[in-house]
Amino acid sequence: MIGRVLFSLSALALVAAKPAAVEAPARPMLSIIAPAEVANDLTNRLTIELSNGGRVVIQLRPDAAPAHVERMKTLVRQGFYDGLAFHRVVPGFMAQGGDPKGTGEGGSPLPDLKAEFNTLPFMRGMLGAARSENVDSANSQFFIMLAPNATLNDKYTVYGRVISGMDAVDRIAPGEPPENPTKIVHMSLGG
Repeated sequence: MIGRVLFSLSALALVAAKPAAVEAPARPMLSIIAPAEVANDLTNRLTIELSNGGRVVIQLRPDAAPAHVERMKTLVRQGFYDGLAFHRVVPGFMAQGGDPKGTGEGGSPLPDLKAEFNTLPFMRGMLGAARSENVDSANSQFFIMLAPNATLNDKYTVYGRVISGMDAVDRIAPGEPPENPTKIVHMSLGG
């Protein structure tokens, strides 16, 4: 009888034991400098002509966030962004655009995207996907960092970096919304 009790207690202990926590696989550390195969593909270069006379070139990072980059490319090819305003510009933080309503509540007709958090940091000049409180709600809106902000890391998707024209980004009219907003005259891919 004692043997049966010990066996039963051992079995109960095994059933009650919680499985060991499985750690998520480590994400690869990404350099802010795009790999050569990404940088050499000119379709990964986004050019934004601004109404303030500036021209911004962004290196898109499909190696870090492929779905977000593909969405941006699709919308750029459709001319979706042409004429849209930067509707939320917070000095010392970021400049946000890509909303056809101009209120921060709009998006494209395409479905929302799942988050693609990666190890690229939210430094000055980084391109991030704007979203609602739902992490899987990014659509067409984006923001460009005016200053570093590590509190956004692992909470928003980074999918590009300004490689020229940061002075034009700095001249985007501030405000929420700006009184006289800076607009995207034209977005294009390539050189």
